[in-house]
Amino acid sequence: MKKISETFSYGGKQAVYTHKSNVNNCDMTFAIYTPPNAKNAPILWYLSGLTCNHTNVMEKGEYRQKAAQLGLVVICPDTSPRGENVPDEEDNWQFGSGAGFYLDATNNPYDNNYNMYSYITTELPQLIESNFEFDMSRQSICGHSMGGHGALIMALRNPKKYKSCSAFAPIVEPSTASWSSEAFKKFLGENKDVWNMYDSVSLIKNGYSFPEILIDQGLADSFLEEGLRPWLLEEACKNTDINLKLRMQPHYDHSYYFISTFMADHLEWHKERI
Repeated sequence: MKKISETFSYGGKQAVYTHKSNVNNCDMTFAIYTPPNAKNAPILWYLSGLTCNHTNVMEKGEYRQKAAQLGLVVICPDTSPRGENVPDEEDNWQFGSGAGFYLDATNNPYDNNYNMYSYITTELPQLIESNFEFDMSRQSICGHSMGGHGALIMALRNPKKYKSCSAFAPIVEPSTASWSSEAFKKFLGENKDVWNMYDSVSLIKNGYSFPEILIDQGLADSFLEEGLRPWLLEEACKNTDINLKLRMQPHYDHSYYFISTFMADHLEWHKERI
C-alpha cells in the first residue's frame, strides 16, 4: 500500500492510497479521512456513483467537519477497476471504467477484473485492518446512485457486518433499469438468478433483510422515474421487518449539492447506530 497524498483537515487527516488488488487484478485507489484520535474509531464506507471515483465525494461531499466531530472514519473506494489491461467501453459511461456496479462479474473477459463486491466487502476491509487501528467490529455503509445500490445489496447480504445502511438516490432495482440492466447482462450473462443477488428489491423479495435503511431522494432528480424508482424499494419493504425511512426531498436533483446538504444527517444517523 502506498500513500499518494495526505492533508490536514478539521484536526484529522484526509489521505489517498493506492494498492495492488488481488481480486481486481490491478492497482486500486481509495480515499480515507481519519478524525482526531482515530484509534478504535468506527468506519463508514461511502460508495460513489456512475462515472465517479474516490475524488468526487472527497472534494464535494462536505463530510469532514461532521466526521471529525463524531469521530467517524470515512473510507471512499473507487467505483471500478482501472488500467490499460482492464476491459472497458470508452464511449459508454454506463459500463466498464467508473461503472463497476459493485458486483463480481462472471462473464469473460470482465470476470478477471470486475469484482467490486468482493473488493468492498472483503479485500479492502482486510487491507484496512492490517494497516490501521480502527474498530473493525463497527462498520456502516452508505452510497450515492450506483453506490447507493452497492450499499443496499451489501447491507442486505451482510447484515452482521454492517451496523447501519443509508443511501442518496440509489438504483433500487438495477436488473430492470435501463442504465444498469445492459451492464448486468455484460458482466453477469443471461442468468437472472445471478442478477437477483445484486438487486436490492429482488433480495428483499427473496427474504434478505436489514433492520433499518435511510434514503434521501431528490424530487427534481432527472433520473428518478426511469433509473432510481425508490417506490419499488418501499413496496418491497412492506410486510417485512425492514424499517425503511424514505425522505423525498423537494427541489433537489442528483448532484453533490443534494448530497452535501444531507450528508451531516446521514453521518449522525450512522453514528447513532454504529
